[in-house]
Amino acid sequence: MQWIWQDNNFPNFEYDTSLFIEFEQNFHRNTGIIIGTLNHLEADNLENLRIEILTQEAVSTSNIEGEILKRESVQSSIRKHLGLKTDNRKVQANEAGISEMMVDVYLNFDKKLSHQTFFLWHEMLMNGRRDIDVIGNYRVHAEPMQIISGSLSAPKVFYEAPPSGKVSALMVQLIDWYNDQIYDSKSIPTIILAGIAHLYFEVIHPFEDGNGRLGRALVEKIISQKMNAPALNSFAKIIESRKKEYYNALQTCNHSLNINKWLLFFAEALLDSQQYTIKLVNFLVAKSKFFIKYNEQMNERQTKVLLRVFEEGIEGFRGGLSANNYKTISGTSSATVTRDLQELVNINALYKTGELKSTRYFLNLS
Repeated sequence: MQWIWQDNNFPNFEYDTSLFIEFEQNFHRNTGIIIGTLNHLEADNLENLRIEILTQEAVSTSNIEGEILKRESVQSSIRKHLGLKTDNRKVQANEAGISEMMVDVYLNFDKKLSHQTFFLWHEMLMNGRRDIDVIGNYRVHAEPMQIISGSLSAPKVFYEAPPSGKVSALMVQLIDWYNDQIYDSKSIPTIILAGIAHLYFEVIHPFEDGNGRLGRALVEKIISQKMNAPALNSFAKIIESRKKEYYNALQTCNHSLNINKWLLFFAEALLDSQQYTIKLVNFLVAKSKFFIKYNEQMNERQTKVLLRVFEEGIEGFRGGLSANNYKTISGTSSATVTRDLQELVNINALYKTGELKSTRYFLNLS
């Protein structure tokens, strides 16, 4: 069975536009909500949102590839690349690399897509890795570029990309098509455009490593260019939570130019990512109001712990904040933990559920 790129009609993808009319309408409605909300955020909240989403996306897009990064280190590196004050903590090369790339996607969203765009992103992402033969350029190795799982003795090939000798020509086609669509007022709908661009890039798989992260960065660039503003989207966050579905949807296109199944998954994920961003904006606004309301009523330990709880984001601590969590974060005694937590409940900063060892505490943001 031939791979999709071996079809004589590639890259003329087939899809039913009528399936995505409502998705596109919801996408633009959500975009309007996000832009309107951002325009009314105070400067501090806007900066916090920018840092939070860029950190979240850098960590999530890496997690999808099985690369686990330290959130605090990534955030410190992102602050540095944005020219903001940092805590000067030591940051690993991979954490610095993904952070630099995410900031570049954010700051230079309006630049025309080119080979150099991809090469620069790849250089940032690989950040001096010694195990990659070609950094900052397309792959040149003679052996097949395959996505494989299973044991070494019985590997299963899920996909084989075009040979290296075809990559440059295919990337010329992709970049020309992309720029034609971006700068054409009558281009295909944004959701379909972003979904095709991501798939198109992943089909070519032009680099030795980093193709998934680069392909997801391309989605952010498209949305930002269509919005004419940095998207501040939570796409990688949603894909991380639906990783298996994501890969299954991509695989439906391995042998077929009909990409309806992929685009339906992509459209749902993109709308979910917008909803998550809206929730995150509201969460950060609530955080600001929370500390304005309770800051003078809390001691230094309580403030430290609740700041740490907010750092967990919308989901918070899995299962809620426990007394042991509080003790670890604050470094205080069990008796002081009990007193501190009860005070926070008394002033309605927290509410509690359960009894004894099952007692858990949650932020009261109502």
